[in-house]
Amino acid sequence: MTHTYRGIAMTIAGSDSGGGAGIEADLATFLHLRVFGTAALTAVTAQNSLGVHGVFDIPTDIIRAQIHAVLTDFSVGAVKTGMLSRKETISEVAENMKVHRVAKLVVDPVMVAQSGDPLMFGAAVDALKGELLPLAFIVTPNIPEAEKLSGMTITSVAEMQEAAEVIADLGPKGVLIKGGHLEGAKVVDLFYYEGNFHIFEQKRIDTQDHHGTGCTLSAAIAAELAAGTDVLEAIKRARDYTRLAIEHRFKGGKGYGCVGHIFKIDWLEPDN
Repeated sequence: MTHTYRGIAMTIAGSDSGGGAGIEADLATFLHLRVFGTAALTAVTAQNSLGVHGVFDIPTDIIRAQIHAVLTDFSVGAVKTGMLSRKETISEVAENMKVHRVAKLVVDPVMVAQSGDPLMFGAAVDALKGELLPLAFIVTPNIPEAEKLSGMTITSVAEMQEAAEVIADLGPKGVLIKGGHLEGAKVVDLFYYEGNFHIFEQKRIDTQDHHGTGCTLSAAIAAELAAGTDVLEAIKRARDYTRLAIEHRFKGGKGYGCVGHIFKIDWLEPDN
């Protein structure tokens, strides 16, 4: 039995030394979905299952050089961004997305780690809204992130819909608001695309060991887009992949466990 790569994707994100999120989770997701993964590192974190203990931001000229090296050589079908902690980093990434005419850009607006430690500082949120979101194909905020991007308080699906429209006005073609922070037996995610709302519901998995879910979901979306999957099917598959990753979670340290990446994926045929 032989397997071939279904496409090429790129992640522009920070490194999680604990391995559960960031570049590490993105590349694991790409590989499991049989998409070749390339990367540009934006920050190095000293991080484990208990929290973030230090952050070093990669200089912008090195970020630019990494992106340029990849996008002038590889036929990258989709790019995702993760941790972009400074305004300068966001401005650099946005400029490079324009220079290289990246069409399928998935933006995961990483603002806070699961431990509660901040991962975005200063004027970065304004830069995200004003410079990067207008270039995004899909943005994937959770409820707290959607509240910051929309300026709204979100306590219901109806308010998720209102917030999605506000965020869409900032420029992204699709807005996926993840509803895991709302209470209830089910997790309700909302995808706003081409003027239509798409509701996805799944039974909640009762666990705090889900570090890396946001990175994994956005990476799975980017992987499926890079493989040529239709937008709505890419969202569905990415949600299914993330749920499986939570079900197969891994607890390696003393604090929060993280999503796992060892399980069978039903939609990948052996000859793909």
